[in-house]
Amino acid sequence: MSFSRRDFLASTAAAAMFAPGAKGAPVATVSMARARTYNPVGLTPTMERLFDGIGGLGRIVKNKTVAIKVNLTGAPNLRMGHYPLGWAQWTHPTVLGVVVSLMDKAGAKRIRILESPWSTADPLEEYMLEGNWEPMDFVRAGAKVEFENTNYLGNAKKYSRFAVPKGGHLFTHYDLNHSYEDCDVFCSLAKLKEHATAGVTLSMKNCFGMTPCTIYGDGAGVDEPSVVPKGGRGTIFHAGKRGPAKSSVQEKNPGSPRDDKYRIPRAVADLVAARPIDLAIVDGIESMAGGEGPWIKGVRHCSPGVLIAGTNCVNTDAVGTAVMGFDPMADRGRAPFEICDSTLRLAEELGVGSRDLSRIEVAGLQIADARFEIRKS
Repeated sequence: MSFSRRDFLASTAAAAMFAPGAKGAPVATVSMARARTYNPVGLTPTMERLFDGIGGLGRIVKNKTVAIKVNLTGAPNLRMGHYPLGWAQWTHPTVLGVVVSLMDKAGAKRIRILESPWSTADPLEEYMLEGNWEPMDFVRAGAKVEFENTNYLGNAKKYSRFAVPKGGHLFTHYDLNHSYEDCDVFCSLAKLKEHATAGVTLSMKNCFGMTPCTIYGDGAGVDEPSVVPKGGRGTIFHAGKRGPAKSSVQEKNPGSPRDDKYRIPRAVADLVAARPIDLAIVDGIESMAGGEGPWIKGVRHCSPGVLIAGTNCVNTDAVGTAVMGFDPMADRGRAPFEICDSTLRLAEELGVGSRDLSRIEVAGLQIADARFEIRKS
């Protein structure tokens, strides 16, 4: 009987998910590939090889409903100079299109594209159009593709409540849009960037945008969620000046620091523990250095030229952190976490995954060859 490299990686990756990493956290293979262009002709076979490195997409998505959380941070009119959004702070639409197409080819039953657009209950498709994306490109990429704005109740009668293992860092439970529960596979499709509040933003920080602003936003209701989202998440998550709508579980320790560099990393770690990421994909072909969006002073365009994928978000983000020239074992006081706590360490403490590179197998392009000193770019 023949036994291919894909079969071998599929079996070892499945076993690795239960192998102990640092502090008992699991480890799984992370795959990387060199990519210099968003041209789908070259990008499609590159991403096929990327997914082959973790055992193929079929074992993850076949006959499954897949939810893909993209990163469309900031309003569509906030651009870094003349660079398109996908070349700076947003996930690139071609990467999303190729992912949808390959998931469909691998047998996904249904694919839902999710995001919590800035301060609006408009359909996600409308928000995409404002950013010069064409939603029909994604519809045509798969047999059954849907969209949902997860910044409010959306197409459901109630929010879904997620418990954080080990009691969580900031909250014990989070209330989210139903789409994060009504899926068999959850994929975080992120951008490779630094972050002013969390040090880095990769597959885990992308999930901060799961939280609906009707509950956790500046204009959230007092007793019950507001009907529509308004504003961002500064009041509750960043500053801790008030609690979420009282219908949701309140903060564990109101006496904890009101420092966003303390609070945001803990919220992110909680969220990826409560709603685990089954597939983490990081777009680092083109990006920005110096922060997560053009509202951060001094950001600049850069071209890391890399794609990263894995089935464990902490492992994947640890590799991404190293690719950017940082030590994933660093914590507050050391780059990139000079002024904030490490989301990697906090998620590791909740048992999500290991940040220890010595325990993480990397398939395909190796870290030494992919390394891109983002602060020197």
